Amino acid sequence: MANIKSQIKRNRTNEAARLRNKAVRSEVKTRTKNAEAAIAAGADDAAELTTAAIKAIDTAATKGVYHRNAAARRKSRLMRDLNGADAG
Repeated sequence: MANIKSQIKRNRTNEAARLRNKAVRSEVKTRTKNAEAAIAAGADDAAELTTAAIKAIDTAATKGVYHRNAAARRKSRLMRDLNGADAG
């Protein structure tokens, strides 16, 4: 446990940020998983689920949860899978 007053306060701030970031990451994972499952199954709503996943990824990048390049990579992989499913 920290003895320094500013570090005790900083720990509280870090914990709050950790919980917020965890919620955003969880949302991205859930939406991505749903989109990937729909793409694999060839579902009709795969495009809508992919759009929702990309929106969640963009939000996470805006909030600083993911680096913008990591977000772009995730979106690129989702779109590659979606377009590959359409072509194949």
